Amino acid sequence: MPSNTVNIIGAGLAGSEAALYLADRGVKVNLYEAKPLWYSPAHSKPDFAEIVCSNSLKSTVTTTAGGTLKNELDILGCTLLKIAREVSVPAGSALAVDRDAFSARVTNAVRSNANITVIDKIVTQLNREEITVVCAGPVCHDGLADALSNITGEKSLHFFDAAAPIITAECIDYSRAFFGARYGKGDADYLNCPMNKQEYLEFYNALITAERAVDKVGGVFEGCMPVEVMAARGEDALRFGPLRPVGFRDAGKPYAVLQLRRENAEGTLYNLVGFQTNLKFGEQKRVFSLIPALKNIEIVRYGVMHRNTFINAPVALTSELRLKNAPNIFIAGQLCGVEGYVESIATGLLAAINARKLLYNEPISAPPEYTVLGALIKYITTPNMDFQPMNANFGILPMIDGVKKADRKQAYYDRSNACMREWVKNMR
Repeated sequence: MPSNTVNIIGAGLAGSEAALYLADRGVKVNLYEAKPLWYSPAHSKPDFAEIVCSNSLKSTVTTTAGGTLKNELDILGCTLLKIAREVSVPAGSALAVDRDAFSARVTNAVRSNANITVIDKIVTQLNREEITVVCAGPVCHDGLADALSNITGEKSLHFFDAAAPIITAECIDYSRAFFGARYGKGDADYLNCPMNKQEYLEFYNALITAERAVDKVGGVFEGCMPVEVMAARGEDALRFGPLRPVGFRDAGKPYAVLQLRRENAEGTLYNLVGFQTNLKFGEQKRVFSLIPALKNIEIVRYGVMHRNTFINAPVALTSELRLKNAPNIFIAGQLCGVEGYVESIATGLLAAINARKLLYNEPISAPPEYTVLGALIKYITTPNMDFQPMNANFGILPMIDGVKKADRKQAYYDRSNACMREWVKNMR
């Protein structure tokens, strides 16, 4: 391999971001992608940066962890966020994208970059001597998982992840639904499907007794839990979760409310918000049609459940996202133990920054723990006997003393903004 080349394995969100960052700074990139030779259970389309579970890239509000992380990525020069904003669809205070348009734009940006060579190949071996960024999660090929296990000396870990169904706009009974965002946040970007108590209980009982595609599933991640698993925790669990009936001042007093979010810019498809599921396909149609507004439901993509793999980051990774047993190899995306699309992009970008530094023998460091990205990296690389993937949240940041609770989130954002700008300035 030429001395100025970096290998990247996987053209998902993390891999695409890493490839574009390096290539735009003059580094030659060999980007290895298993599609179309092999598709994971979670993917079905040949384009890069395929989004599966939800089309939302979290909140844009600066007083949220998602908004703060996006600001950090903008400071770092993130490319995928720019593309996401170009193909965004209305979703209140969230950054949601037209999935197909997003993937197409990312694919075009990657393939048209003269410094990136795309190689269709299923990678099952890793060369410790070559600088490589592995972004093949969250459902990587078993051969690559075995190669990583051999290097780290750790058994592969895994948990199960679930995706929500997508339905047509035409099938919705709009006389039983209304547009609006909870608490008036946004411009009526969500379509809400209310239920009274009797309707909810009929739906609830059907849901908890419906037949599932996988009988026994362990290690479900809380942030993407199947709706039937959540419902099994109690009759009101959904009413305190995705079906909470609060924040609708002009809708009377619904007992439960399912929100639908636009799936594409045209508004012809909708995603059932918070309804990731492991039900059999026929059961999904039967159970979800019990929601009055969805009595004629037409599902164009059923909810699915798949295994997500991740390494034992506290044991295997350094704070620079390098393997301790193979310091030329970086791990990014959900494979490194973060959860979420924005988090995957962020770790891909950080791995690329550090891979470039390693290539040119420059000092490598992690962002300060006062940033969301820095705190996330610290979390996944800190010893933990029961390690599970983590997403961006203010709970992993060091506390700020002397600030009122009402002002704390803004203070987290302000501190993060200042720290990330200072880190970027010092690393140049």
